[in-house]
Amino acid sequence: MSFTVIIPARYGATRLPGKPLLDLDGRPLIQHVYQRALRSRAADVHVATDDQRIADAVTRFGGQVRMTDTTHRSGTDRIHEVASALALDDDHIVVNVQGDEPLIPPEAIDQVADNLRNNDRAGIASLYEIVTDQHDVDSPHAVKVVIDSDGFALYFSRSTIPYGSSVQAGNCLRHIGIYAYRVATLKEFVRWPPGQLEVQEKLEQLRALYNGVRIHMAPACNKVPAGIDTEQDLLNARKLLASEAEQ
Repeated sequence: MSFTVIIPARYGATRLPGKPLLDLDGRPLIQHVYQRALRSRAADVHVATDDQRIADAVTRFGGQVRMTDTTHRSGTDRIHEVASALALDDDHIVVNVQGDEPLIPPEAIDQVADNLRNNDRAGIASLYEIVTDQHDVDSPHAVKVVIDSDGFALYFSRSTIPYGSSVQAGNCLRHIGIYAYRVATLKEFVRWPPGQLEVQEKLEQLRALYNGVRIHMAPACNKVPAGIDTEQDLLNARKLLASEAEQ
């Protein structure tokens, strides 16, 4: 199965400006993400950015980079621009690997692409894991998802869902922000304006559900460490990399 990985990366993160270029074990963070993606079965890997500093860094370590428009509202818009530039067929699968996930398991990238390929009724596929930490159950930073009996997403929320006194660690699902899209779905998605639910929850995937696109979810085959949003996340990633090196 052939699929393409596109990694959106921007310089101006609010909490960690210049995040893709931060040093992680002697390499820029974006290089770790890129090299993890290369270990997947992807036929091609590209970084999509509107910042020349990021583009220069990717070029220096030998990666493929595509410059994109500076006015994009989201990484999905950036991915669509690159998919269009590459003239990918409508049924081709594109996997969005976030540019701040230096520890993403390559197996998870393959899994989400396979998941979409194997579900003809889905336009998008993604992953989840069972929440094991009560803090994450209550935290708006851990996005939750509820699914139907066939594994399709019913709703995503920053609130604790489903609601009830029984919602404890082990009883709800955390959405992992890796997506596989069919190119035809990407083309539709970027034409739709953000809906009310998306704006209220600040969750872009709700635009797809609002417009009738089915999102198939699967339990992640490997533990997917959290992305890098804070200095503490960066410290945690350094520890995890050191632990991997010792194994």
